[in-house]
Amino acid sequence: MELIKSIREIENHPIEGVSFKDITTLLKDPKAYCEAIDVMVEASKDFEFDLVLAAEARGFIVGAPLAYACGKGLIPVRKPGKLPAKVLRKEYDLEYGTDFLEIHEDAIQPGQKVLIVDDLLATGGTAAAMRDMAIELGGEVAGYLYLIELGFLDGRSKLGDYPVKSIICY
Repeated sequence: MELIKSIREIENHPIEGVSFKDITTLLKDPKAYCEAIDVMVEASKDFEFDLVLAAEARGFIVGAPLAYACGKGLIPVRKPGKLPAKVLRKEYDLEYGTDFLEIHEDAIQPGQKVLIVDDLLATGGTAAAMRDMAIELGGEVAGYLYLIELGFLDGRSKLGDYPVKSIICY
């Protein structure tokens, strides 16, 4: 199966000139969703990691099943106000503005290796914030794994010298 065929493109969303890559069509197709996770699990074998670090909300869709299949822990990175314990907060750039992410201060122990996982690499702002949080908490970044990468936005330039794997590239 060609996973890219399971992704719907919506023109001019959320703003004029943007071709939005909608993964909901992939997610509702059991074969495509299972294959996407299986391919990500296979790709994750190139990394040595203890934890999957995934951002709300779409990162959870690929990060949670990946962590489960690999027998690893999952660390949720959330939008402000969602986590109950003491948090570390980082501002990051979006394609269309700025926002904040939070992680529990005790989520990563010094020396633990984290694999940053998300559905999409666009400008790299979310990933860079997650990387910075992991490092600030004493973790080591094993690399990044994405279902989709929008290469024309050059998000990799914000990720540093860590390995990056993307399943589908535009």
